[in-house]
Parts: sequence; structure tokens; C-alpha cells
Amino acid sequence: METTTPPSNGTADAFPKKSLEAVDIVVLVLYFIFVMAVGLWSMWRTKRGTVKGYFLAGKDMVWWPVGASLFASNVGSGHFIGLAGSGAASGIAVNAYEWNGLFCVLVLAWLFLPIYLSAGVTTMPEYLQKRFGGKRIQIYLAILYLFIYIFTKISVDIYAGALFIQQALHWDLYVAVIGLLVITAIYTVAGGLAAVIYTDTLQTVIMIIGALILMVFSFIKVGGYPGLEEKYFTAIPSVRAENTTCGLPREDALHLFRDPVDSDLPWPGVLIGMTIPSLWYWCTDQVIVQRSLSAKNLSHAKGGSLLAAYIKFLPLFIMVFPGMISRILFTDQVACADPELCKSICGNPSGCSDIAYPKMVIEILPIGLRGLMMSVMIAALMSSLTSIFNSASTIFTMDLWRHFRPRSTEWELMIVGRVFVLVLVVVSILWIPLVQASQGGQLFIYIQSVSSYLQPPVAMVFIAGCFWKRSNEKVRERSQLGFFLAPSVIELLV
Repeated sequence: METTTPPSNGTADAFPKKSLEAVDIVVLVLYFIFVMAVGLWSMWRTKRGTVKGYFLAGKDMVWWPVGASLFASNVGSGHFIGLAGSGAASGIAVNAYEWNGLFCVLVLAWLFLPIYLSAGVTTMPEYLQKRFGGKRIQIYLAILYLFIYIFTKISVDIYAGALFIQQALHWDLYVAVIGLLVITAIYTVAGGLAAVIYTDTLQTVIMIIGALILMVFSFIKVGGYPGLEEKYFTAIPSVRAENTTCGLPREDALHLFRDPVDSDLPWPGVLIGMTIPSLWYWCTDQVIVQRSLSAKNLSHAKGGSLLAAYIKFLPLFIMVFPGMISRILFTDQVACADPELCKSICGNPSGCSDIAYPKMVIEILPIGLRGLMMSVMIAALMSSLTSIFNSASTIFTMDLWRHFRPRSTEWELMIVGRVFVLVLVVVSILWIPLVQASQGGQLFIYIQSVSSYLQPPVAMVFIAGCFWKRSNEKVRERSQLGFFLAPSVIELLV
């Protein structure tokens, strides 16, 4: 292997030479003030003193905030960091997840939502309890959903947002995490779903405008799409192991559908296998469905899904392509292939592709726009975190707490929901080191790897429950209910 002397100042060179100027800080502060104002306004607009008002925004939302919240809840800072990082490392195939979801959100509105609305449910585990009867499957699904939220959603988004702040402000990772959580928790805990949806709408607008601006700057810098096609395949780090493919761009980097046998994302898997987890996410995940359940009627819920589907065309252009351009402009840092050098650049010996997007923001944008893009990343983080916090507390409160305390008052349920958010925060922070070290530094691949094990069996239960009348809960056939849980664990849930 070729040798190199790591930077003498350790991780100091991990950060861009440029940092936020006073103008950028002013833009960032104005963003926070605006978001807090919208959050406080929305808190008083709805009856948040009832379970329906707090967890379902009073079921009074029209189509455009529902659609904006669907997109904002889906596209968090993990998407900006993860999609751009995977684009830098391996090309555009990762965008198949996004375009697959584009169709699944329409399946939610036209096939699943009429069933959920007619059942009059607040949570997805509650629907299964009404559909199959008994409490076992409701409790099991509630616990599984909370597990998924903590280990593939909350901790990932916290890490991604903190990584961006770390690159921009040179703060310690955990200091950045705590700062973000304090701001996020204020209106989430106090305002309920209404505050989350209205702030999501504002943050969706900020995200799209800011990301489009960065896309334009990045394509100008690289010479347009022809420049991207030409230069990406020559973006090879100067320090890498000889006689290996480590550090080399993939030959099929610009192929959305890859080889059906030997590739990492074979096209049959993209078209068929990927659809099942995608159906789970868009049609049965509490975070997504809860937004649609808050719509005033089915027509507004369908309109929201249509809006979200149109916006889902954008991630390829505003996240994946900028990540690929970042590899071109900052090859030795973003595409580093030597563990010691990677650790000196970004603190992660597995690879530094996850710094692709923040590197672009800090290095190529002028003063002022950097502050705007900082707002975009924080908007992405806050919108996804608030959505997950609200939905997780809804599941814990309505499916678990109410099971153990069936006579609990509405006031008690709302207090429990708020306190549970704090528990989620602590557990998620403790999980961040493992997220940081996993999957070769490609954050989006970590998310999909964990999710692929957990989501398909749950999706099939919902599909069977919604569309097959003969499916039922057989008391003695516990393997059908527990999936991959051991019988002793199921005994505890009965």
C-alpha cells in the first residue's frame, strides 16, 4: 500500500477550512425564530388538551400541510447525508429507494387509508388489534415499532444532523446532538401533531429551495451533467491499496438498474424485493400514516399523498447528484480509501463518504447561502425527529400504557406521551457510536440493512389483514404471530 503521513493535528483536518460567517449565523438565528413562531402559533390553533387533538391534530388538516409533512417526515437529515454519501461512494442506484416510495405513497392513499379511516384507529398496532382481536399482536407490534424507530430512525437522524453541525461549526458531536434536541423538544412535547405538521410545512419549503440552490451551484462548479459523467469516473483518491478496487468508482455508477446477479442492488430486487419494505414504510408505518389520519377527510388525505409523490422526484437531483459532485471536487477527503487517513479526515476509519453533502455546503456556497443550507439541514433533522417523537409517543401511550392502565385519563395519557419522548432521546444518543461505525461510513446503507430484516414480515401481516378476509389470529400457532421472536419472549407479551 502506498504510504502517507496523517495530518499532525489529528482530527482537526476533518473539518472544512471554511466555516460559518456572521451573516450565516444571522440567517440561522432568523430561521430558528421563524420556526419557533410557527410552532407556537400552531400550538394554540388546535385543541391539544385532548388525545385526538394532541395525537391527530384534531383531524382537521387540509391536503397541502399533510403532503408537506409526509415528505418532511420521510426526508430527514439522514437522507441528505446518507443519499449524498451513497451517491459519492457508488452512484445513483441508491435513488431506487426514493422512486419506489413514490408509488407506495399512492398505494397508501387509494388502498390502505380507506380501511384505516373506516376502522377509526389512532395507531397501526390498534388496527391489528381490531382486525384480529386479542392483545398479543398489538403489544408485539408496538414494541417492534419502537425498536425500529430508535435504531433506524431517531439515532440515525440525530447523528446525521450532528455530523453536519460538526463539519460547519467544529462542535463536538455530542454537544451538537444535545443542542439540537433541546430546540426540537420544545414545540414537539408541548404542541403535539398540529405543531409538528405546520412546522414540517415550513421546513419542506426551506429544504426544497435551499437544496435546489446547492444543486445549481454544484452543477455549475463541475461543468453540468456532461462534466459529472466524465469526471466522476476519474475521481480516484491519491492514497489507496494497490491491486484492489477500493477507492475506485463503480463502472455502473450511473445505472439505476444494476446487474441482476452480481451487483449490490440487482434490478429484480429493486422492482420486487424492495417494494415490500417500502409498503411497510409508506402504508403501515405510524410516522407516515398518522399524518394522513390527521386529514379532515379521505379526499384531503389523497391530495396530500399526491403532493408528497411529486416531491419525491427531487432527491436524485438535490441529494444524490450533489454527493457525486462532492466526490469529484474533494476526492481525497470524500473518497478516502486508507483507514488511518479516513480517521484523520472525518474521524471514521470506515470511510468518509457521509461528509459529501456538508463538505459541498461549506466549501462552494457563498456567505449567507451557507447559513440558509445550514437551516435546510437542521430543518430536515427537526422535521423528521419531531414526527418520529410524536408517533413513537403515540404508540407507547395508546398501545402499551393504555393496555396496562385501561382506566387512565386523557390527561395522564398526554403526560405519559410527553415523558416517553425524553426516554427515546436518551436511548437514541447511546446508540449513536454504533451507527457511526457501521456499514463502511454509508449511513443510508445502514438504515436499509437494519430495516430489511424487520419490515417485510410486518408488511405482510398488514396486507393479509387488509385484503384477505380469511386471515385470522390462531391462538395456538404462536410462530405465525411471533415471526422471529422466541416463544419465551412471546409469553411475556401475552
